[in-house]
Order: sequence, then structure tokens, then C-alpha cells
Amino acid sequence: MRILGIDPGYAIVGYGVIEFSGGRYYAIDYGAVTTEPDTPFPRRLQQIYTGLQSVIIKNDPDAVSIERLYFQNNQKTAIDVAQARGVILLAAQNSNIPVSEYTPLQVKMAVTGYGQAHKPQVMEMTRRLLKLDKVPKPDDTADALAIAICHAQCSGTSLRSILNQRR
Repeated sequence: MRILGIDPGYAIVGYGVIEFSGGRYYAIDYGAVTTEPDTPFPRRLQQIYTGLQSVIIKNDPDAVSIERLYFQNNQKTAIDVAQARGVILLAAQNSNIPVSEYTPLQVKMAVTGYGQAHKPQVMEMTRRLLKLDKVPKPDDTADALAIAICHAQCSGTSLRSILNQRR
């Protein structure tokens, strides 16, 4: 199974494509779609959409996994991230790729086995599981790879069914 993990944002959208086969993980492609702060917001959304469309076309994933949005203290940031997340979901939908959503807690549990793991622990475990020489940068890219690993852990299991029922 080829999985595209996405860490949504509007300045940096981390992505990571992994192959999950025979109980092993293989990093296929990873990076970030970035937008400049002085760019008008609608143009930034367009850049995110076209950037992710390119990633989808290049890697032909079987599934997309994305971090579920949770509200932060800054409502403006949350609204802007939600808009970016909308164009990300549209890119997946227009490519007829099923989308699964995971909370940060679910990602931490899947990658480290501990829901209260700190970010450096998740990043290091992601590096180890994918047998990478170093943790990918920016952090959003490492997060996207962790989200893809989470989907590999949960897909096809009764846990996936339970998570889908909670939507």
C-alpha cells in the first residue's frame, strides 16, 4: 500500500509518501509545499492545491492520511489552516483517493506506542521505522511521514473501523 501523509498548514504543508509492504515501511518521497507570507491568501491556497496535485500525480498513492484539525488559541490561524486543509482534501478527492484523518494523539500512539510522546521522540521513531539517515526537515515533513505510518498501522484493522465511526 502506498500512503501519502499530509501535515496541513498554509505556510508549510508537509508531505510524506511511504510504501507499506510485508509489515515494513519504505520512504518513497517527502518534502513540503511552501507559500510565501506576502502572497495573497487565495493564491497561497492555489499553490498548495497545485503542489499537492503534483505530488499525487508523481507518487500515485492508494490512500491519503491527514492530521485532523484541532483548535488552537489563535482562531485566525485555525481558520486559515482549515481553509488550506479544504484544498488539500479537494486535491485528494479530485484524484479519487480515500482520505483518513488522525489526531496527534493517534499518530503518537501508532508511531511510538505512547500517546504523550514528545515531538522529538515521534520524529526519531519515524526516522528509525523508515531507516532514514536523519530526521527529515522541515518538521512538517517528518510529521507527514508519521501520519502516513499511523495510517499503515491502522488501515484494515478494527481500529480503523472504530475511528471512522467517531466522525
